[in-house]
Amino acid sequence: MMKKIKKSKKITKKTKLSELVRNEKAAELLFKEGLTCIGCPMAIQETLEQGCKAHGLNDKEIEELIKKLNK
Repeated sequence: MMKKIKKSKKITKKTKLSELVRNEKAAELLFKEGLTCIGCPMAIQETLEQGCKAHGLNDKEIEELIKKLNK
């Protein structure tokens, strides 16, 4: 069973990937954006920003992804 991120909790670049991949909608969006973090052992410790940078996203792209995740 997937955990839901509380609506009141805003996703930031410091949000842990491990928290995001437990949310079905967030995990789906990350996968669509090329961040296949679900099976990555690094996802447990990395922040969203670290994962995005590892996949070549720049700061503007990361901010756009965060906006999408917070919708």
